[in-house]
Amino acid sequence: MAQINIIGSGFSSLAAASYLAKAGHQVTVFEKNEQLGGRAQVFKKEGFRFDMGPTWYWMPDIFERFFADFDKKPTDYYELVRLDPAYRVYFSESDFIDISGKTNEIIETFEKIEKGSGLKLKKFLKQASDNYDIAIKDLVYKPGLSPLELVNLKTASRLHLFFDTIKSQVKRQFFNPKLQQILEFPVLFLGAKPSKTPAFYNFMNFADFGLGTWHPKGGMKEVSKAMVTLGQSLGVNYKTNQTVEKIEVKNGKTIGLIANDILYPSDVVVSGADYHHSEQLLDASYRMYSEKYWDKKTFAPSSLLFYVGFNKKLKNVLHHTLFFDTDFNVHSSEIYDTKQWPKAPLFYASFSSKTDAVMAPENHEAGTFLIPIAPGLKDDNATREKYFEMIISRLEKLTGQSVREHILFHQSFAVNDFVKAYNSYKGNAYGLANTLLQTAFMRPKLKSKNVENLYFTGQLTVPGPGVPPAIISGKLVADLILKNKN
Repeated sequence: MAQINIIGSGFSSLAAASYLAKAGHQVTVFEKNEQLGGRAQVFKKEGFRFDMGPTWYWMPDIFERFFADFDKKPTDYYELVRLDPAYRVYFSESDFIDISGKTNEIIETFEKIEKGSGLKLKKFLKQASDNYDIAIKDLVYKPGLSPLELVNLKTASRLHLFFDTIKSQVKRQFFNPKLQQILEFPVLFLGAKPSKTPAFYNFMNFADFGLGTWHPKGGMKEVSKAMVTLGQSLGVNYKTNQTVEKIEVKNGKTIGLIANDILYPSDVVVSGADYHHSEQLLDASYRMYSEKYWDKKTFAPSSLLFYVGFNKKLKNVLHHTLFFDTDFNVHSSEIYDTKQWPKAPLFYASFSSKTDAVMAPENHEAGTFLIPIAPGLKDDNATREKYFEMIISRLEKLTGQSVREHILFHQSFAVNDFVKAYNSYKGNAYGLANTLLQTAFMRPKLKSKNVENLYFTGQLTVPGPGVPPAIISGKLVADLILKNKN
């Protein structure tokens, strides 16, 4: 039985902790913040409750698979509601498309907008479904040790999809720009431009249209809370308000970590904290990746978020509402190419109180607004307020209602906060983008090459950004540790 210390309590760390404790090891999780759950924090004020991090519950099969590994089900811990409609997309004033929670109705919606696109979408989703099956069964549960992990008869038949892009694939089949944007939207969860994301990743469209959009009652925090509860039942020890200052190494082997000036001996250290930050906890000679390496990587966006309490119920919005009334390509370029504050950003809003009464007082609305922005931007309150005024004005215009005078409060969270709260490299929100050259074995490694018994997990390593991939990452690192311990 080994003593395993884990840095951070995000989804990947929580998953790893449970797998390792189940195998009989002593596991302690060190979290720098007051709340467990990594970025799945909750902001509470005046009877309102806001998910500060993830707000989308996609790929429910991944959550089911995780809990099934412990003879449990998600519903043992939290109640799930399937959203129907799943979300609304605004393109201009009173011009929107609702995406149904039923695949056949989505196909009908496409056909009404562009004749012939219904059949095309059906074929597109068949390929996306097949890709999803291959991704889940043959790719994402691989530890990224070798390019041979990608090679089998199924993946070989789809090799061309790794060299095509989502954008070009969509444009060849669908000509209406609104439909194109809807099909390109799920790529945002992968943290890259549609023009830079391999077409194989259209499996995210199946995750969207096929598997549906869900809401855990009480918010996404209930998911991390469930994972903590599971871990506690297996003997995991959780320590909050613990700032890890150093990973101790002796003779090329980790011997523990120092948190709040106390040395905690360990046989194995796993870091689920930001990968770049984790390596800064090592002496320079033990780091695998240089500053130049990280600077050259394509990072997923950061975010400017606002948590807003309204003293009335809002009209003409759904639980998830996307505002695509400006140029998607221009905004993408400002994130990835010129890396500047966007002039006219797309934005997203979650009104979770539309589904879940616990999120706001009666006859009130809780709104979380998100603008994707480039990581590393200069971040100040004046800039934040400028964008808050911009999106509130657009919300009013697009949805045909007055909301400004009904705002009780708003709280912002952006680049500086991602750095302060999560030690996030350049304040990124989602980790490394899943571009062709940052896929699978080409991502930062789960296991240190320079320090024995030091491992990494989370959205900067395999398989990539998002809550389901983070859970998978935790399983992958646990499997690797257990394999090396046997």
